[in-house]
Amino acid sequence: MADREPVPLPAEVRAKLAELELELSEGDITQKGYEKKRSKLIGAYFPQAPGMDPSMGQERRAPVTPSSSSRYHRRRSSGSRDERYRSDVHTEAVQAALAKHKERKMAVPMPSKRRSLVVQSSMDAYTPPDTSSGSEGEGQGNGEEGEGGDGEEEDGGGGGGTSSSREGSISMEHWINRAMHGTSSTTTTTSSTASSSSSSTRSGGSGAAGGRLADVLAQHVHISARHHLRHHHHRHHHKTENHSAPPDVTGYTNNSANSTAADGIQVERAPGGGPAVQRQAPKYGNAELMETGDGVPVSSRVSAKIQQLVNTLKRPKRPPLREFFVDDFEELLEVQQPDPNQPKAEGAPMVVMRGEQLGVVTNWPPSLEAALQRWGTISPKAPCLTTMDTNGKPLYVLTYGKLWSRSVKVAYNLLHKLGTKQEPLVRPGDRVALVFPNNDPAAFMSAFYGCLLAEVVPVPIEVPLTRKDAGSQQIGFLLGSCGVTVALTSDACHKGLPKSPTGEIPQFKGWPKVLWFVGESKHVSKPPRDWFPHIKDANQDTAYIEYKTCKDGSVLGVTVMRIAMLTHCQALTQSCSYTEAETIVNVLDFKKDVGLWHAVLTSVMNMMHVISIPYALMKVNPLSWIQKVCQYKAKVACVKSRDMHWALVAHRDQRDVNLSSLRMLVVADGSNPWSISSCDAFLNVFQTKGLKPEVICPCASSPEALTVAIRRPLEEGSTPPGRGVLSMQGLSHGVIRVDSEEKLSVLTLQDVGSVMPGAMMCVVRLEGVPQLCKTDEIGELCVCTVATGTSYYGLAGMTKNTFEVFPMSNNGAPVSEFPFTRTGLLGFIGPGGLIFAAGKMDGLMVVAGRRHNADDIVATALAVEPMKFVYRGRIAVFSITVLHDERIVVVAEQRPDSTEEDSFQWMSRVLQAIDGIHQVGVYCLALVPSNTLPKTPLGGIHLSETKQLFLEGALHPCNVLMCPHTCVINLPKPRQKQPEIGPASVMVGNLVSGKRIAQASGRDLGQIEDNDQARKFLFLSEVLQWRAQTTPDHVLYTLLNSRGTIASSLTCVQLHKRAEKIAAMLAERGHLQDGDHVALVYPPGIDLVVAFYGCLYAGCVPITVRPPHLQNISTTLPTVKMIVEVSRSVCMMTTQLISKLLRSKEASAAVDVRTWPPVLDTDDLPKKKPPLLYKPSNPDTLAYLDFSVSTTGMLAGVKMSHTATSAFCRSIKLQCELYPSREVAICLDPYCGLGFVLWCLCSVYSGHQSILIPPSELEVNPALWLSAVSQYKVRDTFCSYSVMELCTKGLGLQTDSLKSRGLDLSRVRTCVVVAEERPRIALTQSFSKLFKDLGLHPRAVSTSFGCRVNLAICLQGTSGPDPTTVFVDMRALRHDRVRLVERGSPHSLPLMESGKILPGVRIIIANPETKGPMGESHLGEIWVHSGHNASGYFTVYGDEALQSDHFNSRLSFGDTQTIWARTGYLGFLRRTELTDASGERHDALYVVGALEEAMELRGMRYHPIDIETSVIRTHKSITECAVFTWTNLLVVVVELDGSEQEALDLVPLVTNVVLEEHYLIVGVVVVVDIGVIPINSRGEKQRMHLRDGFLADQLDPIYVAYNM
Repeated sequence: MADREPVPLPAEVRAKLAELELELSEGDITQKGYEKKRSKLIGAYFPQAPGMDPSMGQERRAPVTPSSSSRYHRRRSSGSRDERYRSDVHTEAVQAALAKHKERKMAVPMPSKRRSLVVQSSMDAYTPPDTSSGSEGEGQGNGEEGEGGDGEEEDGGGGGGTSSSREGSISMEHWINRAMHGTSSTTTTTSSTASSSSSSTRSGGSGAAGGRLADVLAQHVHISARHHLRHHHHRHHHKTENHSAPPDVTGYTNNSANSTAADGIQVERAPGGGPAVQRQAPKYGNAELMETGDGVPVSSRVSAKIQQLVNTLKRPKRPPLREFFVDDFEELLEVQQPDPNQPKAEGAPMVVMRGEQLGVVTNWPPSLEAALQRWGTISPKAPCLTTMDTNGKPLYVLTYGKLWSRSVKVAYNLLHKLGTKQEPLVRPGDRVALVFPNNDPAAFMSAFYGCLLAEVVPVPIEVPLTRKDAGSQQIGFLLGSCGVTVALTSDACHKGLPKSPTGEIPQFKGWPKVLWFVGESKHVSKPPRDWFPHIKDANQDTAYIEYKTCKDGSVLGVTVMRIAMLTHCQALTQSCSYTEAETIVNVLDFKKDVGLWHAVLTSVMNMMHVISIPYALMKVNPLSWIQKVCQYKAKVACVKSRDMHWALVAHRDQRDVNLSSLRMLVVADGSNPWSISSCDAFLNVFQTKGLKPEVICPCASSPEALTVAIRRPLEEGSTPPGRGVLSMQGLSHGVIRVDSEEKLSVLTLQDVGSVMPGAMMCVVRLEGVPQLCKTDEIGELCVCTVATGTSYYGLAGMTKNTFEVFPMSNNGAPVSEFPFTRTGLLGFIGPGGLIFAAGKMDGLMVVAGRRHNADDIVATALAVEPMKFVYRGRIAVFSITVLHDERIVVVAEQRPDSTEEDSFQWMSRVLQAIDGIHQVGVYCLALVPSNTLPKTPLGGIHLSETKQLFLEGALHPCNVLMCPHTCVINLPKPRQKQPEIGPASVMVGNLVSGKRIAQASGRDLGQIEDNDQARKFLFLSEVLQWRAQTTPDHVLYTLLNSRGTIASSLTCVQLHKRAEKIAAMLAERGHLQDGDHVALVYPPGIDLVVAFYGCLYAGCVPITVRPPHLQNISTTLPTVKMIVEVSRSVCMMTTQLISKLLRSKEASAAVDVRTWPPVLDTDDLPKKKPPLLYKPSNPDTLAYLDFSVSTTGMLAGVKMSHTATSAFCRSIKLQCELYPSREVAICLDPYCGLGFVLWCLCSVYSGHQSILIPPSELEVNPALWLSAVSQYKVRDTFCSYSVMELCTKGLGLQTDSLKSRGLDLSRVRTCVVVAEERPRIALTQSFSKLFKDLGLHPRAVSTSFGCRVNLAICLQGTSGPDPTTVFVDMRALRHDRVRLVERGSPHSLPLMESGKILPGVRIIIANPETKGPMGESHLGEIWVHSGHNASGYFTVYGDEALQSDHFNSRLSFGDTQTIWARTGYLGFLRRTELTDASGERHDALYVVGALEEAMELRGMRYHPIDIETSVIRTHKSITECAVFTWTNLLVVVVELDGSEQEALDLVPLVTNVVLEEHYLIVGVVVVVDIGVIPINSRGEKQRMHLRDGFLADQLDPIYVAYNM
C-alpha cells in the first residue's frame, strides 16, 4: 500500500469537498448522500487496487499523513471494503450508528448519586489496573481478545496525535468530533441546558432544539427509532411503519401517531387530537414544574427527572406487543413469534469437506518420546528452548540433551521415589498435576516429557494463589475427579506457594489432598545406570488432560490420546511446513492450547528452537516479541491478536525492526471475529518493516478438537485470501447474507484457512439433532479426525454429546460412519473450502429468538470513543435469564479519572450503538472501578465469576444503567377489563355452580345468656360509677415503666374521683357546654384514661391525639395541629410538659402556635367535685371521635356513638372471655382503633385489670412486654406488629438468657396482633418459632382486623378453631380472582385468616364496582354490618356522598334491605372443615389488602406488600422496601443496610425480581438509608408520605436509578 501514492486533488474538487463537508455538518445532507457524492468526486483520483472489482466502487486510500489530514479535517471515506474491519473503522461504523441516533435526542435522565458515593467510586487510592488485563482467551468467551490490551500502552494522551504511523487515527478523532458536532451530547443529560452546538439538530423542523430541558420536555417531539426503517427494507416498502406510541410504559393504549416513512419522525399529537403541534409552550415557564399524580404541581429535581424518563419511555421503541390468548388463569408470557420476513437459509445442503491426505514422511518419529530420545542423543547440543527474563535478556537455553536427561530423571523419580517400593504412589496411567508459572517453560517441558516417559498422565493447571483466584476451586474439583494425588512443580513456584506456620502447603479450597513434588535436578535422585524409560509407539492411552473452563465457570478435563497428540503434531507440521532447527517465537501460554501444541509438542517433534516470551515481559515491553523475531531471525511466531494490538500501540518508528525473516505469523485467536482488525492494522504498520501480507496465518482451535483449521503460509505473490462482509442482521437469524449497502451493521470475517490434513469437517445446526446446515447457514463446526480430544474425563454423558456426534444429512442418514467432534466454534465453510469462524458457542446469546455474539457486542462497545472511559480488554458481556429470555449485560472497568457525566454519556452511547448495529437492547450496563473484575490466570476477565458476582449483588459497580423498558418485550398482554357481568347473573351463576354466597357472621349478641352486669347500663360513664360503688378498690389499670416496675395504678374509685375533678375543671376553666370537642394530647398512660372519663362526665366529646415527638417536632406537630383543627376541638387537655412544648420555640417553627385553642394542663387538678355528672339523653349521641392517618396518608375521623361503644366492649368481652378476675397485658398505642378501645374502655366495661405497657418503653428494654406477660402470668395479651418486630429483632439472640431468668410464656392463651392490614405471616411465624423455647404455644399467636368504618371486625378470641392458612395464586389475585394452590407451588402466596368474626358482626363479600354479592372464595370488598360500626366520618367538609357510600351501602341484588358499611379492603370468605363453638362449620375471612393502597398497573391489581416481599428477599442488605406508583411508573424504594458501595448492586437485582415474580418493569429504584421509609404507630408503611418526600426531593437517597 505504501508504494501507491494518491494523485493530488485539484483545487476545485477540494472546494466542492469543503462545501459537502459543510452541508453534512449543517445537516442539509444525509450521511449516505454525503458519502455517495464524496466518493464520486474523488473516486477518479485514487488508483484502483489490483484484484479489486472496479464495479464495487471501492477506492483504496493511502495512509493519511498528518499534513493531509490536517488540511482536510476529513473523516476517512468508509468506502473500501478491506478497511471496514480495522478497529478504527469499526469505530466509524459505530459513530455513524450514533449519528443516526442523534436526531432522536435521547433524553436519558442521569442517575442521582450521593456525593460520598461519587467520591468513593473514583477510587482515590487507585491502583493502576493490572496490565494483565489483556484478556487471554482462557476458554472463556473472554472480553474481546481480538482487541486485546488494556490501556497502559496507549498513545500518551493525544489519542493518536503522535502516532502518525497508525493510519487514520487522527482523522478518526476529527470524525468523532464531527459525529458529535450537531449534538455535543447524544443524550441530553439533565444538565438543564444541552450544549449550544445542538442547535443544528434537526428535530422535526423545530429549529433550535437545544434550550432548556423544560422546553425539550415540553416539545414532545420524538423521533422514532430509525433502524426499523433502515433494516427490514424489503418489508417496509409495502406499508408505512405504524408503531403505536404508548403514552405510558404500562398502559399500552394505542394512540398511535403515524410516523412518516421518510424520516421516521414521530410527532406526538397535541392534546385534543388537533394537528401536530411542533412546539407547545412549556407548561409552567422554566420552573421545571411537574405535576404529581394528583395534579398538584411540585417543583423538584426528582420529578423533572422522572418526567424526562416518562417522556423517554413514551417514544415507541419496539413494535407493540402482539395480541395473544390469555387463558383463564395462566397469564402467558408473550412468545416471540418468528418474523415472517426474517431471512431464511436458502442454500443447497452442504457437503462434508475433506482435508488433504496426511502425508507419511519416512523420518517422522513413531511417538513424541521417541523424537525426544532421538534429538537428545544425536544432537544434544541443539537448542530446544530459550527463556527470557523480564528485561528481555535470555535467561537460559535448554538444549535437547538437557531436556532428555531431565525428563528421564523426572520419570524415574515419579515411578520409584514416591511412596514405598511395595506401594508406589504413582503408577503408569495415573494422573499428575503440573503446576508451573507462566515464566518457566523449561521446568514445564521437563516435567511434561517426564510424565510422558513414565506413562503417567500430566494435567497442566495454573498456579493456585491465595488471592481470590477466580477459577481455583473448580480446578480443584477437576483434580479431585481425575484422582490426582501428586502435584509436580518447580522450585521457585514451590517456594512461592502459601505456607502454614509449620511450613506445610495448606489444602486449597476445593482441592483434593496432594503431595507437592519438585522435579528439578537438585531435588531428585539420579536414575540408576541400568534404568531406561520404556518408549513405545503412540497408542490409544491418554497422553495428557487439558483443562477447559465452561461458560458457567465449571472446569472440564479434555483427554488427549497419545496417537491423537502425535497425529496432531504431524498435521501441524504438514500445514505449517515446519522443518528441523527452525526458530519459532512463542508469546502464548505454553501449558495449553496453541502454545502447547506448537511450542512444546510439535517443536520437539521437529527439533525446532523455541524462543519463549513470558507474559510478564509482554506487560513491560509489548514490542519484545517483535524484537526477538528480528534478533533470532525467527521464521515463525505464535501470537494472539492482543499481542499484535499491543505492539501497534507501543510501536514508535523503531528503526531496526525487520520482520522479513517471518514466513508465518500464527494468530491463535483467529476464530474471534474481531481478530481481523488487529491483523489488518498490524500489517498496515509493519508492511514497511518487511512483513509480507501472506505471512499472517489465523487459525481456529478449541480444547475439544485441537486445531480446527489454520491458514497455510502462501507463496509470495499469490492472491490474498477472501473476506466475508456479512450482514449482522442475517447472522442474528443464523444465515449468511453478504451485505451490499448497509455499511453500519456488518461483520467482516477473515478465513482461518482450510481443513486440517487427514480431517473431515462439516457444519451442523445449533439446536436439535446434529443436522447438516445449508451452505448459507451458520452452525457449529464439527471435525472428524484422529487428532482431537476423546472425552471429558469422567463425564460419559457430556462426552457422548461432544465427541461422538453423527451428523445427519437431510434424509436423516449419517454422513459418515466415524463420529465427529463438536468444536464449540460457530462458522461456515465458504467458497473454495475456506473455513470462516464467526464466534464461539460459549459467547452465544439468544435474545428474543435472535442470536448475538458476546465478542461482537464487546467490539461495538469498545468502538464508542474507545480508551477514554474504559479499559480496552476489560469489558465483559454475558446474558442472564430474566422472565424466560436471555438479557444482555455489559460490564466494563471504568478509568479512575472519568467523571460521572462522562461515563453516563458513554453508557448511553454504547446502548445506542449496540441498538443501531445489532438491533438488540442491552438490559444492563454496569461500570466498575478499575481493576476490580475477577481475572483469569493470564489476566483476562473471568466471565462466569463476573456473572456470578453480578447475580449475587456483589459486583459493586460505580455506575449502572438498566434498560428493561426497551428490552423486555415478552410481558403478558395488559389485562383488558371485561364488561362487568350483572350482579344478578353472578348470583344465578353461583347458585347453578353450587357456590354459596360469601357471607358469614359472628355469634348473635342477643342470644348469648351471660351474667353481664354492665349490659344494663347504656353508657360507659354509668358503668364506671357503678363499679366505683360496688368494687371501689378493684384495680383496673396498672402502668409499667421501662424497668418493668409499676409506675402507677388506678382502682375503680380512684378513676371515678379523678374523672370528677377533670369534669369540674372543664366546666370551670374551660366553660364548655355539652357536646363540645376536647383534644386529649397525652403520652400513653393513665392520665389519658382519666381525662377520657372526665370528658364523658362533663358531657364533652374526647378525641385522643398522639403527642408530638420531642426529637421530631417539625414532622409530628403539624399532624397534631391538623387533628385539633379538623376535629373542631374547642379546648386541649394535656400534661404540663407537653403544654410547654406546644408553645415552645421549636413548635412555632413548625406551626402557628397562636391559633391553638385553650390548653388545660391536668397535672394539678382542682379539689372540688362538679355539681352533678352529665348523663346523655340519647345513646345514639356521640361518645368520642376516633382519628387516624391511613397508610395512604389520609386523615380520617370516625364518629363513635354511645351505643356503638357499649356494643363494641360487649363484643370483645364475649370473644375474649374477659371478667374482673382476668389480667390482660396491652402493648399498643392508645390513640385510635382497637388499640384505644382496649387501653381505655374495655377494663371499665368488663372489670378486668389491664396491664398497660407503652410501646415506646420497648425501645429502651425490648424484653419489657414479654417479661411482664410472664411475671403477671397473663393469659391474654395484645400488641402491634411494630412491637412484635422489635421483639423478634431485639431478642432474637437472647432467648437462652431470658429462659435462664425464668421467662415463661406457656400460660399465654391468646397473643393478638392488632392490625388494619393483611396478616404478616412471616413475622408472626418467626415470632412463634423464636419464642417457642420460652413456652409460647404457636396456636396462641393470631391477628385481628379492623378498619375505619368498623374498628374491629375479627379478633381471634379464646375459644374456637385455630387460625387457618391458605395458599393462593398471586397471578390470579392480580386479576381479582382467588385460586387456591398447594403450599410451595410457584407464585403461591400464603394468607392467614385474620381472626374469628366478633359477636354481633355480619360480613358479606361484594363486588366493589357493581355492588353485587360474590360467591365463596371470590375476591371482593369486605362489607360489614354490626352494632359497633362507626356512625360516619367526622369531616369539616361534610362530604355526604362519600359518607353514605362508605357507611350506608346496600347490595344491588339479593338482600337489598340491610345497611352495610364498606371497609375498603379486598378479601374473601372460605368455609373450612373446622367447627366453631356453636357446632357450625367455621367461615374464615382472609384479608388481601386495601383497595386504596392497591396499584393498577398494566390493567392488573397489585398489592404493594407482595412486590415489597419479593424485593426484600432479593439481597441480604435490603432491610425494608416500599413501592408506589407515579404516572404509571413503578418506584421501588429500598433501605440499604450495608456500605454505600453496595447501593448499585441492588438496582439490577430489584429490577430482575420484580420482572420475574410480578411481570412488572420497575421505573425508578431509590436506595436510601435505614429508617427513611416512614412507618406509622401500627407499623404500617406510609407509602404516600414517602412518595411526596421522593417527589419533593427530601429523601437524601444514596442512589436513584432511572430504568430506561
